Amino acid sequence: MIVVTGGAGFIGANLVKALNARGRNDVMVVDDLSDGTKFVNLADCTLADYLDKDDFLSRVQAALDGEPARLPKIEAIFHEGACSDTTEWDGRFMMENNFEYSKVLLDYCEQEGIPLLYASSAATYGGSEVFQESPEHEKPLNVYGYSKLLFDQHVRSRWDELTTQVVGFRYFNVYGPREQHKGKMASVAYHNHCQVREGLNLKLFGAHDGYEAGMQSRDFVYVGDVVDVNLWFLDHPEARGIFNLGTGRAEPFKAIGEAVIDFYGKGEIDYVDFPEELKGRYQSYTRADIAKLREAGCDVEFKTVAQGVKAYLEWLNG
Repeated sequence: MIVVTGGAGFIGANLVKALNARGRNDVMVVDDLSDGTKFVNLADCTLADYLDKDDFLSRVQAALDGEPARLPKIEAIFHEGACSDTTEWDGRFMMENNFEYSKVLLDYCEQEGIPLLYASSAATYGGSEVFQESPEHEKPLNVYGYSKLLFDQHVRSRWDELTTQVVGFRYFNVYGPREQHKGKMASVAYHNHCQVREGLNLKLFGAHDGYEAGMQSRDFVYVGDVVDVNLWFLDHPEARGIFNLGTGRAEPFKAIGEAVIDFYGKGEIDYVDFPEELKGRYQSYTRADIAKLREAGCDVEFKTVAQGVKAYLEWLNG
């Protein structure tokens, strides 16, 4: 059995679909379906089981307390479940959901000898201008980024005692299929797609932070490539560590808008004033240093924005 927490979410559901494509139907999804609309992400997937995240956590805690097993034998856990809203400022909620939950899972995986492949975030770098997996470059700008950094620090503090495979992925700007439920937190590619379909002009941020309109740049990584990296580490249990998961390229938001316009053959870009509430809390530039990922042997090739947006729009229109 393979467990995918956050399995009804964006990256989690794509992982489930990819595992199915490998012939792995023995997948347990763990999630919180209070937002029942997320079920559509799993409608074309095959599951062996589903557990609410609180039920799963209670069973994991019971196992740590020495109670009889209430979980099947687990081969690996992909821990994608988290609150990923970078505008959420309830720190108590963030710490409980993103940090404490992850610590319990780490304890369980170490006790049972289960590989743990978990979602970290490029938000751990925040205000840094260097994106290398090293403490001196970690400067989160929001409590979400801090919650992810805190778990990375916890993992690092235990490296010497851990006997199971533990891998943290610092996701950069992931986009692609199965993200529609994320609302305002969905990718610019998705929002631009919706705007064109509604007959509207595309909306991008205007000039800010020394960047011309639409030229703030990020490391945009296609979700299919993210999944391929996750599965590479599943196939290579000897590889462990905390890794950047991006393309190693920074491309401007304008490139996404242009790719959407090119696909549909219509639309224009309107630039809107940069929101006051994001000033000082926004990464205007990110580019993953993927040297460590390559040194680990991971040879997954990453799509450019033009390639990835085209693949995504083909899926949306399929």
